[in-house]
Amino acid sequence: MATPKTKKPRKWAQKIKTVSTFPPPGTFKRNAKSVARIMASKKVSPKGLGSGIRMLSMYINRAGKNLDPAQKKELEKAKHILQRKNAKKSAKR
Repeated sequence: MATPKTKKPRKWAQKIKTVSTFPPPGTFKRNAKSVARIMASKKVSPKGLGSGIRMLSMYINRAGKNLDPAQKKELEKAKHILQRKNAKKSAKR
């Protein structure tokens, strides 16, 4: 009796498709300040900085091992810039 082949579970991130807002092509190849500025814009993140931070985190997570270490470091810097900006904005309220 043969055992049935089990499919490898698909990752939830593969199912995500967004058509609402997204950064322009090549955004994630830039330096940290440029990425942070683009992700903070109302055009890309109309719901606020938190939305930009989540998009950036998702990109880093989905790229995984295929992301160049130097570029990952830049994207992490951009994420921290956005988090600081978000914290300052929250503190003013």
